[in-house]
Amino acid sequence: MGVGPSGEIWIGDFRPQRPRFTIKQEQSLAWLAAAHARAEWTRTNQVGLSESFRERLEKVIHRVCCAPSQIASRGSELSDFEHTRWNEMAIYRLDENPQGRGMRARTEFFANAVANYFDRAYAEEVEPPGDLIHVTCTGYLSPSGAQRLVARRGFSDRTRVTHAYHMGCYAAFPALRIAGGFAHSPSSFRSHAGARIDIAHTELCTLHLDPSQHSPEQLVVQSLFADGYIRYSVAQASDRPGLKVLALDEAILPDSTASMSWMCSEWGMQMTLARDVPERIAKALLLFLRRLYARAGLDLAERRSETFFAVHPGGPKIIDRVRDVLELSEAQVSMSREVLRRFGNMSSATLPHVWGELVAAPEVPTGSIVASLAFGPGLTVCGALMVKQ
Repeated sequence: MGVGPSGEIWIGDFRPQRPRFTIKQEQSLAWLAAAHARAEWTRTNQVGLSESFRERLEKVIHRVCCAPSQIASRGSELSDFEHTRWNEMAIYRLDENPQGRGMRARTEFFANAVANYFDRAYAEEVEPPGDLIHVTCTGYLSPSGAQRLVARRGFSDRTRVTHAYHMGCYAAFPALRIAGGFAHSPSSFRSHAGARIDIAHTELCTLHLDPSQHSPEQLVVQSLFADGYIRYSVAQASDRPGLKVLALDEAILPDSTASMSWMCSEWGMQMTLARDVPERIAKALLLFLRRLYARAGLDLAERRSETFFAVHPGGPKIIDRVRDVLELSEAQVSMSREVLRRFGNMSSATLPHVWGELVAAPEVPTGSIVASLAFGPGLTVCGALMVKQ
């Protein structure tokens, strides 16, 4: 499915909001080793096991996980990661259970955190959006935080809420498709003509660790993901600074459904991630990008060297593979690298952070072509071609 020039939309007014706590990656990795050791001690009840297990696990963590040079810090709504007093944890009470608290407790925490986020994000809004699209893959309940905001603020006769859930890291692109449909169908608005469309991402990835799972795959996931919030606006057109979206596209790669998954479990949501994901994506990338550029009436070969690439930083290796297979310079992917370094992987909230940085960056001139890419379960490859204005 693709959207060509006749369906162009504008996105801008990016408003990120940091979670309550920021944890340096070095501290986070030490906490991870301690948590896994405590979980194993609770599971086996072996006296003296905890310290020796922690030392062994630290070696694995430093071999396979994202180092502080790749991710400097990550945000979390949880204070749990700031200490190891397990009986005082909100979620990771590992003296009681090696997995921590169950899905109900995690969902209740998500509900309160997201409701507080929406209150802060719209505290000074006089004019509400005509449409509010809520994007997340890290917590579900009805009514949602977006619905609670509309009901509490008396927006119900002016704001319509749409949910875009459980798509993972690429979800900003389907959200743009939804917003584009609203923008080009003004009769669908319940509110006044020309009302803006807002997209809000609320990702609380750090709610979903399971310290009883010690595989290298799970350690990589637990060292990579972070919490993040951001909202931004979409319109059919605007003369304000932002990004004009020329084309959107999406493809599900054949025979790849086992490569990545994200599912609800008793102890939070669990991700599986195969080692071949970067290579599978790399093989499909050139054909996908040629088609994306063609939808916008452009040629990839002619414009590649002058394009800035907003790549979802699923991890350092994803950025490396995209850079190498497309023969890009490091400068062309630097904004993705910087967002990963500063914040970690915030699932669907990450790419909008990159877009906002590109709009604000003086080294990205007005009129620059921006190609944006993200990947998720399916395996799904999503992309957008944009122009900075």
